[in-house]
Formats: sequence, structure tokens, C-alpha cells
Amino acid sequence: MPKTKAAPRSASTGRFILGRQAFGKISAVEGLRMSKTMRDDFHALDKQGASAKVRRDTLSGKYGK
Repeated sequence: MPKTKAAPRSASTGRFILGRQAFGKISAVEGLRMSKTMRDDFHALDKQGASAKVRRDTLSGKYGK
């Protein structure tokens, strides 16, 4: 039987941490897909080396309700 990889957890809260690819796969099962502009925005923020706070603020400002 192959070894299973343990899901990463936050050391301080004990919550699961999902990466972008895992989150994308879960969203695809639910029928949710990112638009091309949203994907481009994610890639641009990655190239800039933006912090998590900057990414959240930028994306929630543009796509949030």
C-alpha cells in the first residue's frame, strides 16, 4: 500500500492549507472556473512578488461584491 501524503496544516490554527492547484480542482468539481482575466491577474501578482495582503486587497477590490 503506497504512503499517503499528510495534508499541510497551519501550525498556529491547525487548519488545512490548500494550494492554488488543489483549490482549482475542488472548484472545478463544483463547476466553478476562473476567467482568463482573473487568471492573468493572479499571474501578474505572482510575477510582482506581491504579499498575501496585497493579493487579497487587489482581488477583493476588483472581484468582490
